[in-house]
Amino acid sequence: MDRVTDNAHLLAGIDTSRPHTARIWNYWTGGKDHYEVDREAGDQIRGLHPGIGDYAVADRLFLGRAVRHLAAEVGIRQFLDIGTGLPSADNTHEVAQRVDPAARIVYVDNDPLVLAHARALLTSTPEGRTDYLDADLRDVGTIIERAAGTLDLSQPVALLLLGVVIFIEDDEESYGIVRRLMDALPAGSHLVLSHTITSPAMPDVDAAVAFWNEHGTPRLTQRTPRQLARYFDGLDMLEPGLVSCSRWRPETAGGEEPGEVAMFGGVGRKP
Repeated sequence: MDRVTDNAHLLAGIDTSRPHTARIWNYWTGGKDHYEVDREAGDQIRGLHPGIGDYAVADRLFLGRAVRHLAAEVGIRQFLDIGTGLPSADNTHEVAQRVDPAARIVYVDNDPLVLAHARALLTSTPEGRTDYLDADLRDVGTIIERAAGTLDLSQPVALLLLGVVIFIEDDEESYGIVRRLMDALPAGSHLVLSHTITSPAMPDVDAAVAFWNEHGTPRLTQRTPRQLARYFDGLDMLEPGLVSCSRWRPETAGGEEPGEVAMFGGVGRKP
């Protein structure tokens, strides 16, 4: 099957009758890959919680800062980005390969729209390599086996899980998935993870998620910051720890602390 036929097959599997998180996220971050149903749902959610679009932007900027730090300051040259979402500005490979054109990146997603766009847009520098896998986060064995075709798993890898474990409803299952992924990577590897939180201080976030779970797909599961910290068990947390994505090493003028968003993130190193 050639690429055009394969992409047509992928696009045929897209359900445009219900809003989808990847497309709404794309809408909120100024992308172009969404449908009317996604825009309507995105606007309704933003009506319940006006700042929620800022979470999408903060998460995206957190990704860029984390990848840039790991590539430029830590020397990581391999990135496994699971649940990558729709291509946007400053994708993982673009940030990493600006630091080192020889960096290697593997994207993993199971959304047909994401995969179709990935094949067109997620290109690499001549010196490096960018690949994409059609796989579910739960299928750890397949992800690791196929990623090894591009990445050298004897050398440190940055595992990126940005806003994706929120789709795993069972807590123990989600912790187990992250643990098995990190167990498959060598010492010196890093986990970069972000997740929407639930907090008594932000009740409108809970209302927005409840609306989404009634009307959209896939369902979301919120967790507290304390629950999120468990994903980093056994890892050495990089400063400033697990914080609002907007406050993870922000690049702000005048040293002012950015406002807090209900999307928390952190980076941990495997000793």
